[in-house]
Parts: sequence; C-alpha cells; structure tokens
Amino acid sequence: MTTRLTLAFVALISLASAEPATGWSQWRGPNRDGLSPETGLLKAWPAEGPKLLWGVKNIGGGMGSVSIADGKIFVQGKRKEGQCVTALDAKTQAELWSAVVSEKGDQPNGAPTVSDGLVFAVSKDGKLLCCSASDGKPRWSKDFAADFGGQMMSGWGFSESPLVDGDAVIVVPGGKDAMLVALNKKTGAVIWKAAAPDMGGKGKDGAGYTGAIISMGGGVKQYLTLVGRGLISVRASDGKVLWTYNDIANGTANIPTPLVWDNYVFTSSGYGTGAALLKLEKDGGGVAAKEQYFLKAADFQNHHGGMVRIGDHIYAGKGHNNGFPVCLEWKTGKILWEQGERPGKESAAVIAADGQLYFRWQDGVMGLIDATPAGYNLRGSFKLPVIKGQSWPHPAVQDKKLYIRVQDDLLCYDIAGGDRVL
Repeated sequence: MTTRLTLAFVALISLASAEPATGWSQWRGPNRDGLSPETGLLKAWPAEGPKLLWGVKNIGGGMGSVSIADGKIFVQGKRKEGQCVTALDAKTQAELWSAVVSEKGDQPNGAPTVSDGLVFAVSKDGKLLCCSASDGKPRWSKDFAADFGGQMMSGWGFSESPLVDGDAVIVVPGGKDAMLVALNKKTGAVIWKAAAPDMGGKGKDGAGYTGAIISMGGGVKQYLTLVGRGLISVRASDGKVLWTYNDIANGTANIPTPLVWDNYVFTSSGYGTGAALLKLEKDGGGVAAKEQYFLKAADFQNHHGGMVRIGDHIYAGKGHNNGFPVCLEWKTGKILWEQGERPGKESAAVIAADGQLYFRWQDGVMGLIDATPAGYNLRGSFKLPVIKGQSWPHPAVQDKKLYIRVQDDLLCYDIAGGDRVL
C-alpha cells in the first residue's frame, strides 16, 4: 500500500509540474496550436515556391503529419508490415528504423509524439505503441478497445496524437468508463481513467478526431479535447470531469483541435456546426465553462485544417470542405476579412510562423499569407510537385524548413529568410 501511494503521489507531482514541450515534436507544434516560434523566415515566395531541399519516398501511406526531434523525423504510415511509425535521419534522410504499431493494413491518421527518448503513436484501429526513439524497440503497448472499451464516434478510425505531459501520456480511447486516460509514459501503467458523463444529445458517443491539450483556465490545470459529444475537460491531477460543452458537436466527425489560452477556449467543427468562444471560471473546487458567443456555420466553421491564434485574432480556412482564408476578432467573433478567391481549392490545413500563415489546400497548392487583421495579402503560392489524392496532412516547421507529407512521400523546403549553412 505504501508503494502504491508513493507512486500515485509522484505521478500527481509530475502532472502538476510538467514543463512545456519545445520544437515540433508533436501534433501542430510545441503547444499544439499550429504556431512555430521560429523567426528569420521568408516573407515572400518566388513564383516557383521556396527551394525544395529534398524529397523522400516510401515512408508509408497516411494522412498524419510529421514530428521532428533530436535530429530525427518521425512519421506514421501504412507499410507491408502494417501501420508503422518510422524514423528518418534529419540530415541524410536515411531510414533509421520502423516499428509496427498495428498489423492491420490501413492508413494511419495521427502524428507521433516524441518525449524524453520515447515515441508514442496511435494506429487507426486504436493500438497505442510506446517505443524507443533511438532504435524503435517497443517499450509497452495498449489496445484502446480491449483495455479501455474504446470506440470512435464514426468510421474513419482513431486519429489522435498522444499528449505527453511530464511523466504522463494522455490519450482518448473514447470508452464509456475511459473517455480519457492518463498513463505512466515509461511503463504504460494507468494513472487515472475519466469516465464519459452525459454530455448532451448532439453528436455521437466515442472519441473525436483529435487528441488532448492543456489548459490552466479557471486556475485549474486540465486536459480538454473534442470528442463525439463535444468538448470535455478533466482535471489533470485525477481525471475528474470539470465541464463539458455539447453545442459544438456534430454527428459525423468532430475534428479541429481547440485553441486554449488564459481563461479561454475557442472551438469549431464542420458539417454545418459552427464555432464558439468559452470562458473558464473557477467554480468552487472546479471550473465552469461559460459561452461568450456562438458563430453559426454560415459565419464560421472549420472542417479539419485547424486554426491559429495570433494576438487578438484567429486565422483559419473557413467553411466545410472549404479553406477560404479568414481573420476574426476572437473577443467578439467579428469577421474582419475573408477571401473567396484563393489559389487553392477545398479544405486547407493552416499553421503560422514568423507573422505569416502557411495554407495547404486540398488540391496540393501551398500559399503564404500575411497574418494581419488589416486584410488578405498573399505573399506567394505554388503547386506541390507530388499530388496523391487529398492533400490533407498539416505542414510542420522546424529549423527554418517546411515539411510537407504527401501520402508515402515527404518533401522538405528551405524557408530561411537569410544566409544559412544547410
């Protein structure tokens, strides 16, 4: 009993004192918000686009983006062995190792997460693998369905990228008794399980299509994510459900990663749903989420390309299955500008770096747009040299390079704004 109490206490201390991640070692960058801290990048692109440094083939088919850490590039893909996570040398692009996450032949959707020499990856059928970043040797694994009664809200499969916070890894199996789960990242031992409460009638039971993020809203550290019934937030220390928000749910696929900062949460989903701003306030020993406004789908909805917040403004691709560039004032929800004529078509994956927006449209067109509320200003666009179906994986920026995954190909562009030794 003493040993168990000690382990539990250590786990809680780790959850409370975790340091933020650095680099592009996980889904959508250091803080899962699509923002890169890098500066000194190109402010405009030539007609042919930035310089293509290299391209790599045969990384395995899939829609997940890449993660970069410790001189390696990590990506999930479908290979003959099954759904694999693969490591490449960032300098030479040589394949270092490949580990099977699931033997089921399918294309995974998630990005790997790298932390303290470990790699975490979730397959489309809900297998979670922890392996060594140096050689890919398995450390431990879990099965969302078998271990936690996990399920997806609809049929496109698990698509999350695990969240690592200190000594814990947070995943979203979507089970009735385990909607979210915290595991010891070194051993896989369960720290806590958060049961699914009654969240309301909109949407469907099960996990959504994104992983967890960290908020300190209302003065309480919490993990929140968009699941089948909408937003759910649980206390980081013990998994107690703090609040839920059903109105943002749809019954097809709840996808975009919410944006969190200070005491606010901005959330959106497609399929005719819309968007909302919530304010988190301390409520006794817990936290209450109060809706500040709700935007109807005609005003703003994000399909699956993500959103970024820079200062007082949020930028994204607007519309279901559309990526119309848009800027809105987050405090009021007022649309400051939107652009109907854009170089690419359909949905757009969006990240930001050095004051500019990187749009990747579904048809394989890349665009560079100033991140300013003053108006739409396109700074260059180009067509990717490789197009294989829908161009959906979110770009990544690391070491003044732009990484773009195209199914089983990976492209790397030089986006440095000045002289640099490559």
